[in-house]
Amino acid sequence: MSNESRAGREAAPRNHPLSDVAADLVGREKAFGANNYDPLPVVLTRGQGSWVSDVDGRRYLDLMSAYSAVSFGHSHPRIVAALIAQAQQLGVTSRAYFNDELPYLFERLVRLTGLPRVLPANGGAEAVETALKAARKWGHKIKGIPEGRAEIIGCQGNFHGRTIAVIGLSTEPQYRDGFGPFPPGLSTVPYGDSDALERAITPRTAAFLVEPIQGEGGIIVPPPGYLARCAEICRRHRVLLICDEIQTGLGRTGRLLACEHEGITPDAVILGKALGGGLLPVSAVVGSDDLMQVFNPGDHGSTFGGNPLAAAVAMAALDVLEEEKLVARSAELGEWLIGELADLKSHIVRDVRGRGLFVGIEVDARYITARPVVDRLLARGILSKDTHGTVVRIAPPLNISRDDLAWAVSQIHALFRELEAELKRAA
Repeated sequence: MSNESRAGREAAPRNHPLSDVAADLVGREKAFGANNYDPLPVVLTRGQGSWVSDVDGRRYLDLMSAYSAVSFGHSHPRIVAALIAQAQQLGVTSRAYFNDELPYLFERLVRLTGLPRVLPANGGAEAVETALKAARKWGHKIKGIPEGRAEIIGCQGNFHGRTIAVIGLSTEPQYRDGFGPFPPGLSTVPYGDSDALERAITPRTAAFLVEPIQGEGGIIVPPPGYLARCAEICRRHRVLLICDEIQTGLGRTGRLLACEHEGITPDAVILGKALGGGLLPVSAVVGSDDLMQVFNPGDHGSTFGGNPLAAAVAMAALDVLEEEKLVARSAELGEWLIGELADLKSHIVRDVRGRGLFVGIEVDARYITARPVVDRLLARGILSKDTHGTVVRIAPPLNISRDDLAWAVSQIHALFRELEAELKRAA
């Protein structure tokens, strides 16, 4: 165990109020920012590896990784060095010109995914929009679907971002409330039900967009064989299979891509979050020649997408992923973590599920919701996040130490014992 990690554990807070400095910062954010987030009551200021510090010097173990954007830890020295070096040389040029970094990133992503063409973007939602545009144009120009009639199928419980088109595919009422009308040609089928997908396909269906594991939906792992069956159905009906790997990709589930668990190569993979090394928004659609041939100069673009600074950082992130063998590490630590959490002896816990270091603890809403669990983990020095009211998300950096992860598991076990005791006293 490192001295830094031990010091962080000893500094783990319990039920502390916000200091004057923290309260002032929270007050300013609430006074001047739109009210579209409800953050946990902690104000972070520094991060190194798997640990972050708040403005009062308290330290926390990060089991959230910014929804997988910090898969390689905070301020990884190699990625930071690449950022600084490139920023001092050339940052943004727009795609009006070639630059000397982007070609290497393209080549690297093609080699890693086995798909031959790359279109870069910034955040994940932009990449999803790019994939939807490509799929629609492919449907019209290549498959022969009448103009304006192409259909995209998604899954119930999905999360692909917050744009108008994407929330048109969402089945979460809050994500849609007040934001319509939505584009036509979007429908959903139950997640994990390949027969429902086949029933929903029509001659106008251009693509099926799916998360190999639903993250925001509650770390939902589909039945074995689901993705392989969907791939077969899509091939037979000449429908594009597009896998959203923004959260699950780049080692998070113990494989480079989560779709590899079933040995499939989709028509397109959407990458983001971890691709930016925890420092920049970097995303990409990596697709087949058949799909990507639909783009001509002027059809689609992004001022910042593919800038040399982003490309250099992404290359460094991929170097770290490969050289630190983080895919294998995620598989090994994830198997251990799921086994340890599955041993939670509590009637509050309904399920523990996931793959690799992408794990959800589902609590029984008859006794408690997930937010109080997350708040009390915060008080023990652990950062996590609730989703859909009943699931505590556990997704640490892939290079977290086993000692630190074991400490977190011990705190989670202790918390559920504490909650059980409180429920018994209240009964």
